[in-house]
Amino acid sequence: MASDDEQKLAIIRKAFQMFDTSKSGFIETVKIATILNTMGQLFDEAELNNLIRKNDSDHSGKVNFDGFCDIAIHFLEEDDAESTQQELKEAFRLYDKEGNGYITTGTLKEILRALDDKLTTRELDGIIAEIDTDGSGTVDFDEFMEMMTGD
Repeated sequence: MASDDEQKLAIIRKAFQMFDTSKSGFIETVKIATILNTMGQLFDEAELNNLIRKNDSDHSGKVNFDGFCDIAIHFLEEDDAESTQQELKEAFRLYDKEGNGYITTGTLKEILRALDDKLTTRELDGIIAEIDTDGSGTVDFDEFMEMMTGD
């Protein structure tokens, strides 16, 4: 069983990779709030902005993985894995409006597109194919959880 810290790092790395679509090793700081929201993470905006400033000292509007890690870990600290799962469940419920226990890949595409408007349709399809392993056209909570935590 991976330690809590390893699990947190895996979640953060997964989130970072999802948003670093050009594989540049950087993500835009403006996306960090959205990423934290997607991870079901509560945060204080002023605190977040201070952390972004600290990690983007040259004001490039981007942070590398270490910088993102520093920011995200800060908000993940108080959490244990169980509450992370709880928060992801909440995030999932927001999209599973009928309460069916799954969301369509179409909805997931919208979520991903909202998170990163630079994603091409091909990239989106690739992400969806990776997540919807059984090709059902729907993503259940476990698949969603796996996408977000990389377990």
